Amino acid sequence: MRVLSKFLGLAFALPLLLSCGEMDLPPVIQQTPSSITSPAAGSSIVLDQSEAEQMLIFEVSRADFGTTGEVTHTIEIDRAGNNFASPVSVGASTTTTVEVKIGELNRRVLAQGVEGGTAGQVEFRVRAMIDKSMRDIVGSPVAISVTPFSDAVDLPILRVPGDYQNWNPGNDNTVISSLNSDDVYEGYLHILGGSGEFKFITGPVWDEYPDFGMGAEGELDSDGGNIKIPGDFGTYRVMADLNNLTYELERVGIWGIIGDATAGGWDSETPMTFDAAENILKITADLVEGEMKFRTQSWDNNFGLSDDEGVLSHDGPNIPIGEDGNYTITLDFKTPGSVKYTIEMN
Repeated sequence: MRVLSKFLGLAFALPLLLSCGEMDLPPVIQQTPSSITSPAAGSSIVLDQSEAEQMLIFEVSRADFGTTGEVTHTIEIDRAGNNFASPVSVGASTTTTVEVKIGELNRRVLAQGVEGGTAGQVEFRVRAMIDKSMRDIVGSPVAISVTPFSDAVDLPILRVPGDYQNWNPGNDNTVISSLNSDDVYEGYLHILGGSGEFKFITGPVWDEYPDFGMGAEGELDSDGGNIKIPGDFGTYRVMADLNNLTYELERVGIWGIIGDATAGGWDSETPMTFDAAENILKITADLVEGEMKFRTQSWDNNFGLSDDEGVLSHDGPNIPIGEDGNYTITLDFKTPGSVKYTIEMN
């Protein structure tokens, strides 16, 4: 009987095994990314300021998601060699013809570090989207030489009102900028007194624009309270990422002037004060003939001369003071990627 029961068990199991072997596997959906067909890879584009309001036409191949639905093709750019770590979109279309405004492309290319009037390599690619249930697919990048026209880059800004500037969101100087126009903002805060509290806001008026305060540690919350500097007063390097709602603060120190032209010699700085209206550091002091620099209690943070007039360089040469007198000196961190200064005799 035991032998018979074993055979009966095998008889019942055999059809199940055979049916499992015949089960169809899920089909593999072949997807084809979109690529730029015109302008061609290796070609050159020279942008003309007189055509800033006109459109540059990009032709792309149609992306295939292996299913039906409306596909959006978006042109993205990034610096050559950056592997699209910071892609920026410049135009989109649901057809294979994408129009890109010349003035907008020019602004984006300048923001990538290409100088006006100079040809620079920029990489372009197509990001295809169909719906939220499927992942975007991106095509291979093509390198194109782009010559932008010289223009002031109007970078997106995020306002940083706080006790240090009288909680005024309308102050156009106390802002930080998005270098890649990607909602990641960076800059400097000079908080030398008061409560040390501040917030971020997207426009110049309270309650009319979204503002962001402190959430969990390192996080922003639209309903959050005031953010407070974590340490002593001084200049802070700040970053706010509105995509991920995070922020970072790093204390640099209290800037002052130092050197044999100053009252403290080369042994100690004479600290600068903060001009809230202009968002600059400032000092009026008697100087003698000699040399000076800007420093924050450590030679790790010091600025001297550069090759450009009115612009400082880290650890640059000493700044000469030609004669004794009373001077007004300013230190300006408002321009992204540049530190400027003035020294004027009163």
